[in-house]
Amino acid sequence: MSFLPSSDLAELEHFEHPLSSRYASKAMVRLLSPLYRMRVWRRLWIALAESEHELGLPVTEEQIREMKATREDVDLAVIAKHESALRHDVMAAIHAWGEQAPAARPIIHLGATSCFVTDNGDLLISQEALQLIRRRLQDVIAALSAFAGQWVDQPTLGFTHFQPAQPTTVGKRACLWLQDLLLDLEDLDHLIRTTPVRGIKGTTGTQASFLELFEGDDSKVEALEARFCEKVGFPAIPISGQTATRKLEDRIGQVLCGLAASASKFACDLRLLQHLKEVEEPFEKAQIGSSAMPYKRNPMRSERINSLARFVIGLMPSSYQTSATQWMERTLDDSAHRRLTISQGLLAVDAILVLYKNVASGLVVYPKMIEARLNQELPFMAAEVLLMEAVKRGGDRQDLHERFRVAALEAGKAIKEEGQPNPLLKILAADPSWRMTESELAAMLDASRFTGRAGAQVKAFLGKEIAAALQDHTAAEIAEVRV
Repeated sequence: MSFLPSSDLAELEHFEHPLSSRYASKAMVRLLSPLYRMRVWRRLWIALAESEHELGLPVTEEQIREMKATREDVDLAVIAKHESALRHDVMAAIHAWGEQAPAARPIIHLGATSCFVTDNGDLLISQEALQLIRRRLQDVIAALSAFAGQWVDQPTLGFTHFQPAQPTTVGKRACLWLQDLLLDLEDLDHLIRTTPVRGIKGTTGTQASFLELFEGDDSKVEALEARFCEKVGFPAIPISGQTATRKLEDRIGQVLCGLAASASKFACDLRLLQHLKEVEEPFEKAQIGSSAMPYKRNPMRSERINSLARFVIGLMPSSYQTSATQWMERTLDDSAHRRLTISQGLLAVDAILVLYKNVASGLVVYPKMIEARLNQELPFMAAEVLLMEAVKRGGDRQDLHERFRVAALEAGKAIKEEGQPNPLLKILAADPSWRMTESELAAMLDASRFTGRAGAQVKAFLGKEIAAALQDHTAAEIAEVRV
């Protein structure tokens, strides 16, 4: 029994995918849409027909002209009608196009198998999607680079195990995020540069149908694939069965997971920093943080990055299961899974990078909070500096080391049990062994003294590695962030 009014039952007939309707950019959704996929298939069929014509097969210029004239005129409703009867997506697309281009109908898909368009098409679309992701990744790198340059010398408390550690700078911490992204960019560039298409391989990868068309002429078959690949702009994988190896998609997944992991690391760090009230993600003027607690400024964009990254990383195990269980020349248990994993992985990483750029471009830093926390811990961090100065004034280093240890325990107890400001300098000044007043001790606690080469590292990194990574940067299409 339904608990919905009959007028609402129609709403159950359609599912709106959050990745396409809420998170990913319109540019990425467009690339992965059924309409674009059909147009890519037609582009492949035209490249095949042109190559066959050029090598003397019975494909006419008139047929090719008709194919080109109708290439963009895809009617998804007509294709769906054919598929409901034929139960075959590729043949449905061929029949629908044949009705629009009757002269070309006899030669569309000549010698090819379904994977000619499905595998080649998916790889071409993935290449375009990866190029979009590359631009978005460079957008993030550019935004973080500007942030690191702005805060290059701002001392901040470092954390290991999320426990206070030696100071670093805000700019240096941003470079930790940037370093991860540079490695992702290297992996992405390698993937784009080395991913082939399936090419023209025939039903089981032997090219038998094309050898038959060319009456046993091996050189013509080789020339056919070479011409086709030149037209589509990518080389063919040398060996395939009916399908190109599914490891090609595993490689795409690896890079997507790497990007997701890097973004998630950034988002986790930022959520911790926002809890410390040191650095926050942007918060819009009318934005509501909580329906119950109006004072809240939740790091929801960073949390969404973590959530989407978890989803992307979760796709990889099942992707490997697909490539691991392909039988002989092919099996069809990969089809539905690939439609889900490739598209959703690309959409989700696109959404992650859109959010990442948005957050990185609007980070809010609170120097006073940073300084307050650093000053609270700095007396502990300055142990070696204070010891060396006290020795210069005639003290015994080993005796002073023990006195510092005891004083630090006493100060820690006062901070944690009594909620006092750090009293370490006051305790040390009261001990005549140190031969220094509290003001003299405090004068030695210049935070920049304890950040090592952090600032110099940032300047060198931004000027060399980051500059090189952004040398060919062209900003991606602006995407709306729904918060």
